[in-house]
Amino acid sequence: MEILNWGSAIADEKSKALTRPEGASAEDFHTTISSIFNAVVSMGDKALLDLTDRFDKVKLDALSLNLTDLDTPSITKMDKEAIQQAAKNIRAFHQAQLPKPIKVETMVGVFCEKQWRAIETVGLYIPGGSAPLISTLLMLVIPAQIAGVKKIVLCTPPQKGNDAINPHILWTAKWLGIETIYTVGGAQAIAAMTFGTDTVPKVAKIFGPGNVWVTAAKRYASCLTQGPAIDMPAGPSEVMVVADLSANPAIIAADLLGQAEHDTLSQTVLVSFSEYLINEVKTEVATQLKTLSRVDIARAAMENAVFIRVDTYAEAVDVINQYAPEHLIINMNNPNNILQDVNNAGSIFVGPFTPESVGDYASGTNHVLPTGGFARNYSGLGTTSFMKSMTLQTLTQEGLQTLGKTVEHLAGLEGLGAHAQAVTKRLDLLKAEKRS
Repeated sequence: MEILNWGSAIADEKSKALTRPEGASAEDFHTTISSIFNAVVSMGDKALLDLTDRFDKVKLDALSLNLTDLDTPSITKMDKEAIQQAAKNIRAFHQAQLPKPIKVETMVGVFCEKQWRAIETVGLYIPGGSAPLISTLLMLVIPAQIAGVKKIVLCTPPQKGNDAINPHILWTAKWLGIETIYTVGGAQAIAAMTFGTDTVPKVAKIFGPGNVWVTAAKRYASCLTQGPAIDMPAGPSEVMVVADLSANPAIIAADLLGQAEHDTLSQTVLVSFSEYLINEVKTEVATQLKTLSRVDIARAAMENAVFIRVDTYAEAVDVINQYAPEHLIINMNNPNNILQDVNNAGSIFVGPFTPESVGDYASGTNHVLPTGGFARNYSGLGTTSFMKSMTLQTLTQEGLQTLGKTVEHLAGLEGLGAHAQAVTKRLDLLKAEKRS
C-alpha cells in the first residue's frame, strides 16, 4: 500500500492506481447464466426449485410467501423505530424528486409537452446472504411506490440451510404494503423476472444490487430481445475519501473499512494533501481491523486500497473525476473548494460529520449507485428511475400554417416525400375550407 504522488506520477502510474480490482467479468459467467436462463424458460417453476436446491442448498415447497397474515414477534420496538425513521427520510427526499409536467408554446399555435408515467411492473432484487439488506428494501420499494408503480415483484433468496427469509426483511416488506415475496435468489431470480413463470411475474425493469451472479444475470437479461431494462451496471462497492489535515485519522480509517467489509473486491481510495495524515490513517486501519466481525473480508479488500498524495485542489479534483467513485467523502475544512468542480461521483458526503453509512441507511438519499467508474455516465437510483417520460405535441390551425412550410422543406431536403405530404394534405384542406 504505497503512496502515489499524483503530481509527479506519469500517466500509466495514475491509470494503474485508479484501476479497480480485477474480479470475474460478466463474460466469465456467460455460459452458466445462459444455461440458467434456458432452464427457467423451458421448465419454469421447477427450474427455480431445482436451482435453489443446487445453489442455495435449500429445498423449497413453494416459491412465494404471502405476507398478509405474517407474524414476526422477534422484531423489537427499537428495530421498528429505526426502520420507520429511515423510511420517513427516504420518502421525504424521494417525494421531492417527482418530476413536473412541462408545456411550452415553441411558436404561435405549436404546443409541446413532456409528461411522466410510472413503469407498470418492476422487479426488485433484495440480497439476503451474509448481510440481508433491509436498507435496500427501503431504497427500492419507497421510490417505486412514490413513482406510482402498479405492480412490484420482490425477490429475495432464502437463507442457507432453511427456507426462511430474514424476519426483518419480512416485517419491513409487510409494513411497506408488499403482499407477496418470492423466495428465489441469484441468477435464477433475474431469469424468472425476465421471462415470468407460473409463480413469478414478468417485469419491465429490474432493480437492485447483488453478487457477481446477479450482476451478470442482469446484464445478460438487458441484452435479450424484449428483455427487461435494468437500473444500472453495478459491481463491488467503493469509496474515495478526500481529506486535509483537519480530518481525524480514526474517522477516515472507519470510513474506509466501512466499505472494505462489504466484499473482498471492494475498493477504498484515500486522497490527501498530507503524507503524514495518510500514514496515520494506515496505522488506524491496522488497529481497527482487529475489532471487525468481518475482519477477513475487510483485510482482503484493504489489500486493494489506494493512497494518493496531492498538492493542489486541482489535482484532487482530477483524481476524483478520473476515478468517478460510487461514494465520495470530502472531509475538509472548506469542502466547497473542490466540490464545485466535481463532475463524476455517485453520492457525495460533505464535511467531517457525514459518514457514508448515513447514506447507506437513513439520511434520505438512495444507496443504489453506479460503481466501476459508471458514475461518469449514470446517476444513482431515484424516483424517476421508476418512471418514463412521453412527449406530446398539439398544433392549432394557425400553428400548422406557421410551421408547415418549414417541415415540408426539411422533409424535401431528406427526400422523404410522404413526410411532407402529411403536412401538405392538411394545409390543402385548410385552404379549401377557407375558400368555401
